[in-house]
Amino acid sequence: MLRKTPFTRDLYVISDSVSILTRAVMDGAAIVQLRDKLSGELVVLEKAHEIIAYKKTIPFLFILNDDPLCAVKAGADGVHIGQDTSTEETRTIIGEEMILGKTTHNLEQGRQAIKEGADYISVGPVYATPTKPGRPAVGLTYVREASDKLDIPFVVIGGIDLSNIDEVLAAGARTVGIVRACTDARELLKLIKGNKA
Repeated sequence: MLRKTPFTRDLYVISDSVSILTRAVMDGAAIVQLRDKLSGELVVLEKAHEIIAYKKTIPFLFILNDDPLCAVKAGADGVHIGQDTSTEETRTIIGEEMILGKTTHNLEQGRQAIKEGADYISVGPVYATPTKPGRPAVGLTYVREASDKLDIPFVVIGGIDLSNIDEVLAAGARTVGIVRACTDARELLKLIKGNKA
């Protein structure tokens, strides 16, 4: 099943821009997420269809942020939801074939996401980031805990770039999510793929 595909030594790029996401795929990213919190559904669907059309050129996973119904309408590979959205209700909406990702900030939330049937989780924000204002950084402790204690693919996210990716990988990260560092996607991917930790 597609949704059981593990996220292993991959780069996961998040943006509201179709051009940034398709560029990331060209640079080697295996997973992209369209996160557009400002546009209406019609605009999001239009962007989603552009991204899906690009999949005819090169294979990658396309995740839509926050909106399970819109993800189904768009034909995305999956949806990523926050702590404020029910995992079980989302699964009812998207069915068994689509990938379901869940944001988590600590080990307890990670374990709960597994129990509720998420296919992967995000772990973070590792460092303070303007994309999550007011959300305190969780640091590397939760990355280590997720690596050691959780049996689920996870994406480490939050303020990760070339200046700190080595310590993130050393803490047990296998797949790294980036937003602002997308211009360094190729270099980051080389470090992820070359990591033997």
